[in-house]
Amino acid sequence: MLHAMSARKLILLTLAYNVGEGALALWAAIAAGSLALAAFGVDSYLEVAAASVVLWRLGARGDDAERLEQFAERFIGVTFLLLAAGILFQGGFNLFRSDGADDSMVGILLALASLVVMPGIAIWKLKLAARHNIRSLAFEAKETLACSYLSLTLLIGLVANALVGWWWLDVVTAMLLVPWLVREGVERVRPEQEEGDGSTTPLCACRSCLYGMRRCSASCCAGAIV
Repeated sequence: MLHAMSARKLILLTLAYNVGEGALALWAAIAAGSLALAAFGVDSYLEVAAASVVLWRLGARGDDAERLEQFAERFIGVTFLLLAAGILFQGGFNLFRSDGADDSMVGILLALASLVVMPGIAIWKLKLAARHNIRSLAFEAKETLACSYLSLTLLIGLVANALVGWWWLDVVTAMLLVPWLVREGVERVRPEQEEGDGSTTPLCACRSCLYGMRRCSASCCAGAIV
C-alpha cells in the first residue's frame, strides 16, 4: 500500500508538471511560430496520457489490477510509437523547409526546467517500480526520460539556431531517439511474455543498469525485463 501511495505521488507530480509545461510550450509556439515548441507541447500531453493511465492502474486491486496493468503497458507502448512518429514528422517537415527551432526565451527556460526536474523523477520512478515490480510505472518512467531527452534536443536546437544558425541540430539529435522509441513501443504493445510457471518476469533492479534503463550482465538482472 505504501509503495502504491509513493508511486501515485510521483505520477501526480508528473501530471501537474507536464500539464503546465505543455500549456506554456504551446503558448510559446504560437507566439514564436515554432513547430519545434509545438511538438514539445504535444509530447508533454502524450506523457500526461501515459501517466494518467498508470495512475488509474495504481488504484486497482485484485484481478482488475493485472488487467489494467496489461492495458497500461500496451497504452504506453502506443504513446512511444506516437512519439516516434511525431519526431519523424516534425523532423521531416523541418528538413524539407530548412527550418529548425525558432528563438524563444520561454522555450529555453522550459527546456532547462525539464532537464533539472524530470530526469530525477524518472529515476525515482524506475527505482520504485523495480523494487515493487510495477511494470507500467517503469515503462512510464522511460517515457519521462524520453521527454527529458527531447528537452535537451530542444534546448540545443534553440541555442544553436540563435548563436550560429544551425537550424538542423535539434532535428538530427531528436531523430537519434527514434530507434529506441520504436523498440520500446513494439516491446510494450506485444503480449507480455511470461516464464514457464506463469509468473511475471521481474524488472531489472540494480544501479549498474539504472534500474532497467539499459541492459547489463549482473546476476540480479538475469531474465529480467529491460
